[in-house]
Amino acid sequence: MTPEDALSVSRASQLANSICTAVGLHILGKPTEIRLAVACLLADGHLLIEDVPGVGKTTLARALAEACGLAWHRLQFTSDMLPTDLLGVSVWESHSAQFVFRPGPLFAELVLADEINRAPPKTQSALLEAMEEGRVSVEGETRPLPSPFFVIATQNPTWHAGTFPLPESQLDRFLMRLSLGYPPEEAEVALLSGSPGARRLSLAPVVDRAILLALQASCANIHASEAIARYIRRLLEASRLNAEFSLGLSPRAGLALLSAARALALLEGRDFVAPEDVQQAWLPVAGHRITGRDGLPAPEAAVAALLAATPIE
Repeated sequence: MTPEDALSVSRASQLANSICTAVGLHILGKPTEIRLAVACLLADGHLLIEDVPGVGKTTLARALAEACGLAWHRLQFTSDMLPTDLLGVSVWESHSAQFVFRPGPLFAELVLADEINRAPPKTQSALLEAMEEGRVSVEGETRPLPSPFFVIATQNPTWHAGTFPLPESQLDRFLMRLSLGYPPEEAEVALLSGSPGARRLSLAPVVDRAILLALQASCANIHASEAIARYIRRLLEASRLNAEFSLGLSPRAGLALLSAARALALLEGRDFVAPEDVQQAWLPVAGHRITGRDGLPAPEAAVAALLAATPIE
């Protein structure tokens, strides 16, 4: 989709917010998290959700797919999963006397990689090329993936048994990392009481694949001034110089932060990025990319403090 295919900002914002509203009927009490998830999709990124089981991660993925009219697959990652279980494999067909490639479940417009850190590193790495380039190399041949291609991966906390930590290179492929957390009191009461908004019903699409691609093109057209670019650059530099961190943010992380900020500006109905868009995107984009001295992702409080200490101008 080219920039000429983009929608007007007002129309794009209206459609994007309609996706948020539709998903919000299935994920109660989480408007901020839903907004960030939709922004991640609009920015043509991938989403990592780290949380305990049972808080609605799969429901969020299904609701996003249905609201956008996307074909989706759910992959349950396990310790014995092989790369071919994701990518597919060629099988011999006797009637044609030749090998025919059977695409794996990764060939979908939205892929839910459930409990991704239960799979061994070799299988996790099979996602790297797919998430970065929208294609995969199988048996010496490069095969394109659908467009759009959106991965939502869920990850159990690292202290859960039977998990393999995601390497930095894999984490960097996720535009955002979110945590849904437990629902607020009223939302949980509505869920337990079986109110209409809490039932697991099918969701009618509010946009289709073509409109989603146009929304992504609109997002890429949102203007970012030199002042915004310099603000993001100061944040990157601050993360690299901070003594609390062993690994700061890369230039690719800066591009990810700008993409997320553009999507949030679009949701607000603006045709330009404001500092508050960068600030809202900061923790979801930077939190999993900054490494602390212990080799684990830096504490959220330290990442938030870095943002607070960096001047806008």
